[in-house]
Amino acid sequence: MTAAYTLYAKPGFAATTIERLCSEARISNRAFYECFGGREELLQALHERCVDESLAVVAKAVQDAPATLDGRVTAGIRAYIEFATADWRRARIMHVEVRRSGDVLALSRQRAIGSFAKLVEEASADFPLAGGLNRRLVALGAIGALQELLIEWLLADDQPEIDELVEVAVHIFNRALGPT
Repeated sequence: MTAAYTLYAKPGFAATTIERLCSEARISNRAFYECFGGREELLQALHERCVDESLAVVAKAVQDAPATLDGRVTAGIRAYIEFATADWRRARIMHVEVRRSGDVLALSRQRAIGSFAKLVEEASADFPLAGGLNRRLVALGAIGALQELLIEWLLADDQPEIDELVEVAVHIFNRALGPT
């Protein structure tokens, strides 16, 4: 898992062979196949671990936040961005390699997005949404914006500061979830 965490982040999932994984982990191919059915299964396990850990961090932050929309949004977004960016490999697996892997993580990615959307819906449920908009769709749109901000952080030559990412994401979420 440790070798995959680094190799799947860079050079990336597509460029990482089982032989390279096993060499880096100092295990035999046989030992690898005793644990995983293939490199796709390993990527899914890694992705799901990152998602589960980040969901727990965000849920705790939202739970401990002031009971206002801005308080919950700010706490949840700051917790997510700080967790994702604390280790660039985690951010890369969750936001870049998950897309580059194609169908390998399609279901895992949809489950993750669904779980985060549910968390956003629950955290904002006490607050009216403008114009009778579908809260789930608004949550999905805001999550998509946050993902793009993190991809920018990962790939930009002039990387934005974490505080700037938080500020922009909070603005987007508050505008999307708040009354107009």
